Amino acid sequence: MDVTLLPDMPAWQRLGGAHTAEEIAQQPALWSALADVLEVARERIDAFLGDALRQPGQRVIFTGAGSSGFIAEMVADQINAQWPADVRAIHTTSLLTHPALYLQRDRPTLLVSFGRSGSSPESVAAVDLVRAQVDDARFLDITCNADGALAQRGQGRSDTLSLLMPPASCDRAFAMTSSLSCMLLAALSVFDGAPWAERIARLRSLAERGTQAVNNWDAPVAALARTDISRVIYLGSGPLEATAREAALKVLELTAGRVLALANTPLGFRHGPKSTLNGTTLVVVLRSAQPLARRYEQDLLEELRRDGIAARVISVGPAGSDSADGDFLLQVPALPDPWLAPLWLVMAQCFALQRSAVLGLTPDNPFPDGTVNRVVQGVTIHDHG
Repeated sequence: MDVTLLPDMPAWQRLGGAHTAEEIAQQPALWSALADVLEVARERIDAFLGDALRQPGQRVIFTGAGSSGFIAEMVADQINAQWPADVRAIHTTSLLTHPALYLQRDRPTLLVSFGRSGSSPESVAAVDLVRAQVDDARFLDITCNADGALAQRGQGRSDTLSLLMPPASCDRAFAMTSSLSCMLLAALSVFDGAPWAERIARLRSLAERGTQAVNNWDAPVAALARTDISRVIYLGSGPLEATAREAALKVLELTAGRVLALANTPLGFRHGPKSTLNGTTLVVVLRSAQPLARRYEQDLLEELRRDGIAARVISVGPAGSDSADGDFLLQVPALPDPWLAPLWLVMAQCFALQRSAVLGLTPDNPFPDGTVNRVVQGVTIHDHG
C-alpha cells in the first residue's frame, strides 16, 4: 500500500478506514469544542461536586471497560494527589465480579463512568450495583452518546450528572480514538484543582499542539507502519503506563490481533518482558514530562539501542536534549503527564490505523465476522445479591 495520509479521505474510504482516519484527525478541533462545553457546564459541575473532594471519607471510583477503563487509570492518581478524597480506578470488569473488595455500604461514593456509547452492559450494571450496595451513592457519567443508556437513565435524577462530550466524539469506527481523548480531558478538567479559566486554557493549548502532532507525524508514522513489524511494545511510566496499554490495544484491535502488542513500564520491562524482543519488534517509549521518570526512561532507551535486538526503538513525548533521530517529539506546555497523554496517543492511533491498512484489513471494521464488536456483546450480568 502506498502511504495514505489522514487528510486523504477518498483514499481511506476505498481502504475502509475513513471513519477512523477522520476521528483521529478531528481530535484537536474536538478538544477546543470540549472547552466550549465545559465553559457552559462548569457551574452545574461545581454545584454537583460541592465539597465532596475535600472530604477524606469520600470515595471516588473512576470506571469503564477496555479503553474506557484505561481512561480511569490515566486520570485517577493525578486527581487523587490533589484532594483529600480517596480516588481510585477500578475497571467495571473487576467491579462487577468482586464488588465486596471495592464497595462499602456506609462510605459515600461517587462513581464516575466513562462510556463512548454509554450502553455497554458492564457500564449500566456497574451503576445499578453501586446504587444497590452503597447508601450514599452519586454518579457522574462522562459519555459521548446522548441516546445511550447512561445518559438516558440519568435524566431527571438528583444523584446523577451526565456530562456529554461534543457530538462528533461518538466515534463511528470500531476503535475508540476521539471519544477516548475527549473523555480523558473532560475528567481531568472537571476534577482539577486549578481555576476554571486555567483548565479551559489548557484544553485550547493542547488543541494547538494536537494539530501540530497530526500534521508533523502523519507521514513519518505511515512510513514506519510499512516496515516489517510483527510486534509492538509500548512502555510508559506512572499514568503513562495506562496510556501504553491503550496504545497497545489500538494495535491489537485495528490489526485484528495479527500484530502482537504489549505494554509495560520502562523499569518493569527488564523483569521478563524484555524476552519478547526480536528482529521484527518496534519498541515505543512514551516519555514523561517528569525529570526523574525521564532519567529511568533514557537508561532503558540507551540499553535497548545498544542491544540492537529490536528492529526499531523510538520515543514519543516532550522535546528534550535526550532525543534521538526518529523520535516523535513536540514542544509542549508544562503539564502533568495525563494532560499530555492525548498528544502521544495521536502517534499510536495513527500507527495502528496505518499498520491495519498495510495488512490489507479494513480499519473501520477489522472484525467483519463479528467476533469482536464495537459495543461489547455476549455479556450476561449475574445477580450480585
